Amino acid sequence: MKTNAGRFFEDYRLGETIVHAVPRTVSGGERALYHALYPARGALYSSDEFARACGLPAAPLDDLIAFHTVFGKTVPDISLNAIANLGYAEGRWLHPVHAGDSLRSESTVIGLKENSNGQSGVVYVRTVGFNQHGVAVLEYVRWVMVRKRRMDAPAPEAVVPDLAKVVEPQRLVIPQGLDFTRYDFTLAGEPHRWGDYAIGEQIDHVDGVTVEEAEHMLATRLWQNTAKVHFDATNRADGRRLIYGGHVISLARALSFNGLANAQMIVALNAGAHANPCFAGDTVRAWSQVLDRADTAAPGVGAIRLRLVAVKHGAAPFALRGEDGKYAPEVLLDLDYWALMPK
Repeated sequence: MKTNAGRFFEDYRLGETIVHAVPRTVSGGERALYHALYPARGALYSSDEFARACGLPAAPLDDLIAFHTVFGKTVPDISLNAIANLGYAEGRWLHPVHAGDSLRSESTVIGLKENSNGQSGVVYVRTVGFNQHGVAVLEYVRWVMVRKRRMDAPAPEAVVPDLAKVVEPQRLVIPQGLDFTRYDFTLAGEPHRWGDYAIGEQIDHVDGVTVEEAEHMLATRLWQNTAKVHFDATNRADGRRLIYGGHVISLARALSFNGLANAQMIVALNAGAHANPCFAGDTVRAWSQVLDRADTAAPGVGAIRLRLVAVKHGAAPFALRGEDGKYAPEVLLDLDYWALMPK
């Protein structure tokens, strides 16, 4: 048999490392398509001259381009038969990605736990993305619910990894040469500095984007994310294609420009949950909460920890959880990350 139906829960082994196909060279085309799909306006990613004024050799590709590309490589081996991508932890951006870089991915299985219904299980993997020089550009942990092939397949011993709730500030990797002492706030689009944000402050990003089926399909093809729930409308009983969670992440991040234009670089992903499904026709809005701030050794650079929440249109202001402690049904995404901001 030449074809591959993808891995099921019982096919994973604790400790195994999976080298993913196919390496991919990224170019300015990815940048153009990313900015066509999402209303992304971060100055550091939009202008080589702005980036050079901040000490970088040129504008890197958006951090989430690197994430989506590395993530997409893993899908045929990790989540082709997924029911849902459940969460993220311990993510760190380790090296900027520029046009011309070739990215590949490897994942190590660090946890397995069969669900009580015996029909599926949760697989935990630590994924690392490398460039053509073997330099790690990104690492993260994610866990995904995967179908079983056979209901009578024996359950593995349950192992759930102990994951850090937050990437400590001293573990953040600051790009070499980054210097915000000559940062141009006018060109960046907003005057707000690192010190202007108070811990606990909530920011309504005001704008919204209605998700289109065609844009979602273009995005999943662009990132080579072939998960069946995103490609095949017959894979769900309701005949609806589930919008790729990364599509929602990028939409929310782009919407956060209004109020957080100077949160220029994502350097860590502390936690993340796709709280409820998103479908074509949903209008996505976003709000953020400042969770923490930390100094860095880079000139003029501070780190800010943010909670980014994406919601469907019609959600109550700053909606997150109901009285039962569960995510409100309008909440699509709850993301906790560190970004770099001028002081």
